[in-house]
Amino acid sequence: MPPDQPPSQEQQEAQQPLTSPSAFETDAEASLPRALQARLYTSHFLSTWNARLFEFGAVLFLADIYPSTLLPMSVYALARAAAAVLLAQAVGSSVDRGHRLAVVRVSILAQRLAVAVSCVVLWAMGRYGQRRLAGSGVDGGLFVVAVLLACVEKLAAMMNLVAVERDWVVAMTEENPYARRILNARMRRIDLICKLVGPLAISSIAIASTDVAIYVTFGMSLASVVVEYVCIEQVYHLSPSLQRPRPPPLHDVTASPGLLTVLAHRILPIHSLPFYFRHSAFLPSFSLALLYLTVLSFSGQMITFLLATGYNTALVGVARTISTVLELSATWVAPRLTKRVGAVRCGIWCLSWQMAWLTVGLAWYFADFFATGSPRIGAATGLAVAVALSRVGLWGYDLSAQLIVQDEVEESHRGTFSTVEAAFQNIGEMLSYTSTIIFSRPDQFQWPVLLSVAATYTAGGLYAAFVRERRGHLVHPPAWLQLKPRSHGAT
Repeated sequence: MPPDQPPSQEQQEAQQPLTSPSAFETDAEASLPRALQARLYTSHFLSTWNARLFEFGAVLFLADIYPSTLLPMSVYALARAAAAVLLAQAVGSSVDRGHRLAVVRVSILAQRLAVAVSCVVLWAMGRYGQRRLAGSGVDGGLFVVAVLLACVEKLAAMMNLVAVERDWVVAMTEENPYARRILNARMRRIDLICKLVGPLAISSIAIASTDVAIYVTFGMSLASVVVEYVCIEQVYHLSPSLQRPRPPPLHDVTASPGLLTVLAHRILPIHSLPFYFRHSAFLPSFSLALLYLTVLSFSGQMITFLLATGYNTALVGVARTISTVLELSATWVAPRLTKRVGAVRCGIWCLSWQMAWLTVGLAWYFADFFATGSPRIGAATGLAVAVALSRVGLWGYDLSAQLIVQDEVEESHRGTFSTVEAAFQNIGEMLSYTSTIIFSRPDQFQWPVLLSVAATYTAGGLYAAFVRERRGHLVHPPAWLQLKPRSHGAT
């Protein structure tokens, strides 16, 4: 018999009993002062709320300005995503090389200023649209300015998100992994609440008056900037670990004699892509990015499909609310499951849950589709129920992958790694929009659905390869299934 080996960290976590949520979250309370947490959550809420409000509000404002065409809205959305892809390296370099507090301050000011000026431009476009002159280029010029400001807002929001979630949270909780899980879950909870309530609030105002909705967006952006700015500064000063100097990046070209060489390394992904692909956290991160190639998310594409099959706006609102509640449940389930079985196993369990429910929804959809020849409300309902339940697995995996990335990516490259991941996420979103541009009719929605399920299964396969490499096996059999070798001395 080989000598007994000490249990691994994952085995130790698996042997811990499940605790109540309140007892579990005391780990975070004991590690981080309440004042620090309150200011961190306030800053994150204001950043996420304003981003969600403007992201959805801009679509409504453009729809009101250009009621007869979807082209301006499509160009606007694709330009924002393209900016995030093309300038991801520059954002990541700023996060890695810049002073922590200065980077977040710049992101806050840039985001708020871009939103405020965008509101002025969109208001002017709406007013000018009522007396548009044939052949005038003023309207087109204002639209170009609005697109450029949207790109600035997108990049600033990405910088803030990467800096706070992938760097600040890790630095603040380096001595307590349990506190990190709680912070991740609570911040993701804030994201999901803002994702539901923000669009609902601005759309309710826009129903009454688009101008009033623009005024509200403008006012909230300016009113929150001071609070957000002060809160994040206090978080920095309350956490000594954030004030510790960071090690320089491994690939630093600041000493290179040529200015063009320096700029190329700051803007182009010369080192970031090879670093990303070779990193031990690549597969969990890339698997998460693949999940953004989907139309099954109660966003504009799926909502349009549901309306085309017979849903009314009230039913769509109910379905979206139920989906968000289920998504929020993942922010309570995933941290407890991670504490019980570890982040790696939690990730494969959550991805398996997501794939299983999407398979059920796909089977239901095609069973009805082949029986009738066209998508009906029964097929849409089955698909919607399965998608809502699958979102629990999606956000559970999101938290697991984030923990793996936070734990394994070097401090000097957190920004670079995370912005490359964000770039692939935006590429996934662009491909999902492209799929519904090519297959735009409701009776063609099965093809974007198949593409989305295929992307999810590809993500599951890649992550399964990571789990097998990391743990040596995919399935951990229970003790009663593990066969013990028979002793040769027995009679």
